[in-house]
Amino acid sequence: MHMPLKAISAILSYPTEEFQAAAQELKDALAQGGLLTPELIDLMSRLVDDIAGQDIYEVQERYVSIFDRSRTLSLNLFEHVHGESRDRGPAMVDLVEMYRAGGFDPIASELPDHLPVLLEFLASRPLEETKDILGDTAHILENLQTRLTRRESVYAAAMAALQHIAGVKADAAAVEALLSVPDEDPDDLEALDAVWEEAEVTFGPDPSAGCPQVRDILSNLDQPVNQPTDGNRASAAQ
Repeated sequence: MHMPLKAISAILSYPTEEFQAAAQELKDALAQGGLLTPELIDLMSRLVDDIAGQDIYEVQERYVSIFDRSRTLSLNLFEHVHGESRDRGPAMVDLVEMYRAGGFDPIASELPDHLPVLLEFLASRPLEETKDILGDTAHILENLQTRLTRRESVYAAAMAALQHIAGVKADAAAVEALLSVPDEDPDDLEALDAVWEEAEVTFGPDPSAGCPQVRDILSNLDQPVNQPTDGNRASAAQ
């Protein structure tokens, strides 16, 4: 079990009082297995302390403002790749089948491509497989890190940690394509409603969907599609 990945999964999830109570255990987990450098462990520990040391409602509102009110900072990976294209449904089905083949039952409250869900799965997989999959998302992680850094967000450290674990350099052209999409104003709720108001995407069984190899499932992550999807908690937080 790769405990740093389990910890980062929790850190990137919606903040709860349970998270705040478990802050020390999470910091201890970050230091296990030698996956992170001392510098990254320190940065991630500061992030944990930042989330745990503030009023729960304030950190929850901050989380929603960052990750749920901006599709360019969405933690749903396929948002940055498929948008609302027809490819998204089969990709979701394939991802769920990969999880189930590995004995992992993803939580129903989040989409299968939600980054914390993927990290929870990868925490139990062989390290080479974990690095391969994180490597396939490297350009998305760098895009998120760059945007979070621009906002001076403490969450940028989590993306840096994941890129370090992946151990690969992101494709520069793919990163540039993602960064070319302008950020939304998280306080312009009327504009955000218009962005998120899209056709429903269904993830039911696809007769052509098999159970492909891990790298086949995520191999198209270097083809960003700039189209919006549903906003999960964003509407509820308005």
